[in-house]
Amino acid sequence: MAGERAAGLVRELHRAAGGHLPPFRVEELRQALEEMRALYEQNQADVSEAKAGRTDLIFLIRFRHCCLLRNQRCILAYLYDRLLRIRALRWEYGSVLPNTIQFHMSAEEVRCLRDYGEFEIDDGTTVLLKKNSQFCSTSQVLPVKLLAHIANCLHGSGLQFSSA
Repeated sequence: MAGERAAGLVRELHRAAGGHLPPFRVEELRQALEEMRALYEQNQADVSEAKAGRTDLIFLIRFRHCCLLRNQRCILAYLYDRLLRIRALRWEYGSVLPNTIQFHMSAEEVRCLRDYGEFEIDDGTTVLLKKNSQFCSTSQVLPVKLLAHIANCLHGSGLQFSSA
C-alpha cells in the first residue's frame, strides 16, 4: 500500500517500446486513486489524534503524506507520458489514428483527439484551428479571443510568428 499500483503504471510505460502505446489501464488507475483516498483518510484520523497529544503518530503521518505525493507524481507521469505518445502518434499518422492505436486509448483520449483543433468563440461559432483551415465570418475580422488563443498556442509550442 505504499504506492506500488501507481508505480506499476509508470513501469509499464517504461517497458513499452519507443512509440508503442500500451492499453489505458483504467482499473489500475482507479485502484491507485482509491489507495490515495484511503491514505488520506487514515492521515486525517491520525492528524486529529496527533493534535490531541499523540506525537508518536507524526512519523506515520509524514510517511503516508510522502506516499500520497509519490502516487500523485506517478499518476501524473503516467498520464503525461501517454499524452506525449498520443501527440507523437498524431503527428506521425495525421488527424485520424488507426483503429489498432485507438483500441489502446480511453474514451476520453479518443474524444480529445476528435475535438482537437475546435474552438468556440463568444457568439457560439465553432472555429476549426487545424492546418489549412479557413475562418470566414460576415465581418471578416477575427475575434480577439480567437487571436489570443492562437497566440497562446504558438507561445506554448515555442513557435514564432512574424507580422510581415
